[in-house]
Amino acid sequence: MSRRDATGMRVLVTGASGTFGRALCAAFAAQGAHVVGLDLAPRDDDPVEVLACDVTDDEAVPRVVAEAVARLGGLDILVNNAGIGGPAPAELAPGDEVRRQLDINLLGTWRVTAACTDALVASRGRIVMVASRMAVMQLPLAAAYGASKRAMVAYADALRLELGTHVGVTCVYPSSVRSPIHDSTAAAGLSLEGMSAYEPLEGVVDAVLLAALSRRPRRDVPTTRRGAVELLLARHLPTLTDRIVARTFAERLNAGAFDGAALAARAIARHRESLR
Repeated sequence: MSRRDATGMRVLVTGASGTFGRALCAAFAAQGAHVVGLDLAPRDDDPVEVLACDVTDDEAVPRVVAEAVARLGGLDILVNNAGIGGPAPAELAPGDEVRRQLDINLLGTWRVTAACTDALVASRGRIVMVASRMAVMQLPLAAAYGASKRAMVAYADALRLELGTHVGVTCVYPSSVRSPIHDSTAAAGLSLEGMSAYEPLEGVVDAVLLAALSRRPRRDVPTTRRGAVELLLARHLPTLTDRIVARTFAERLNAGAFDGAALAARAIARHRESLR
């Protein structure tokens, strides 16, 4: 599909100092776009200007977004990339970890987008949501992340209906990319290594560029051919994908992948009981 020339386009990227964000900012800048980033903790070596912004702060977000848009002189593309992961078994009551993921991944996206809406409508711009394969194919022990990303997609659907006459809205669905987002899950003994196939960061970056620069807005953009198949199966054959994930989870439990992890203790006990 042909792409628009990014030269001179005004781009705002959230989570700009993280693994995905830095690569996205550098890629847009390399194509001639004017890029400003938002991040909770900007770094001295960020490839573009990054403004400090806590996307969970109701008062700070509109102020910092207004500053970013003023520096850019308007806004053509918003990339909602900020997000975190972490351990969160669905059977346990939601605590601080769950609330934190929902506040950043879903409500942070909502806050930033709402602050950008007027500028994007004026430019007939584009919104790109960096969602996740887990928005359509949930994995065990990470309910908050999947729920937040699925809700992000629902929010994108609402935006598309409300703003679609003027603003394109696209969701991108990465699978697993090696980055610090997985560290807290691994530290809790709940690493999903073996549950997902890792993919290169470059594919995610190219998918976001496609979503942002395609001449006609695309509703959904997978990041790999395998991801495209998984997206199709999850939407049209969800029972099949449930079985595949459940079988893989059982294999990981049998292999002792979660032994010693307190948050997985109940799942381990149920699995062993089912084998008796």
